[in-house]
Amino acid sequence: MEQLIEEYLRFLTVERGLAENSLAAYGRDLRRIVGYFKQAGVGSFQEVGRGHVARLLLALREEGLQPRTVARRTSSLRGLYRYLLTQGHVKEDPTAHLESPSPWMRLPGVLSQDEVGRLLAAPPASNPLGLRDKAMLELLYAAGLRVSEMVTLQMSDVDLEVGYVRCQGKGGKDRVVPLGRDAQAAVRRYLADSRPHLQRGRSTPVLFLNRWGWPLTRQGFWKLLRAYATAAGIDRRVTPHTLRHSFATHLLERGADLRAVQMMLGHADISTTQIYTHVSRAHLKSVYDRYHPRA
Repeated sequence: MEQLIEEYLRFLTVERGLAENSLAAYGRDLRRIVGYFKQAGVGSFQEVGRGHVARLLLALREEGLQPRTVARRTSSLRGLYRYLLTQGHVKEDPTAHLESPSPWMRLPGVLSQDEVGRLLAAPPASNPLGLRDKAMLELLYAAGLRVSEMVTLQMSDVDLEVGYVRCQGKGGKDRVVPLGRDAQAAVRRYLADSRPHLQRGRSTPVLFLNRWGWPLTRQGFWKLLRAYATAAGIDRRVTPHTLRHSFATHLLERGADLRAVQMMLGHADISTTQIYTHVSRAHLKSVYDRYHPRA
């Protein structure tokens, strides 16, 4: 089996021109797989059946490996068997029934509604910077904006009378998202009591400014968010996208229509939005387990 692995790696080198690092990764994956087969009493690739492959996949997942690692090892084995079959080393391919491997969808990090409440309450309301930060956090959570969309907002993009924000997303596509009362109030107070102080006499259409009167950067907001998450007692990684994920998940948990959430997030394909239904189902399962008398 080792000899055939070496032959296959030489084939990849000559015919595919794979890089040295890629070849080393293939070799490691295949040798680990061979080690598993040998423990199962299999002495050749010809003896491997579908049952062996199925038990291998189960064993890999029970090891707690990352989904990408499982997918990579599965891909390595499938590639090896395609080669062995074309070279006449085996008569059947036991991996032929496997679907093309792809990493399992990773669920996004989401804050609980209580954590969001603590985060939004973290900025001090006693100074212009705190009022600005409160407005930004409320706006991100209220509208599910990307941080790049928020820092490029213009004054004219926010309509506090009607209650909406207009932003330009990926691919230059505009979308309009409603704003709740809390977000409207925070932005209104920022415009009245904070932005004039930060503007320092400069004329700029950008909505959110730094302490020197220039447009706030994404990096600047990231630093602020990390500090406020710590102040709110949230002991895990919080990014601007965490608020976007939380926005979508909390809407779905409270019964929002998936296509409406898709429009508010600016996703071109609803399949991108459907990841949040997995999070919502997880929430429903936890509620069921907690409250059903025979759960």
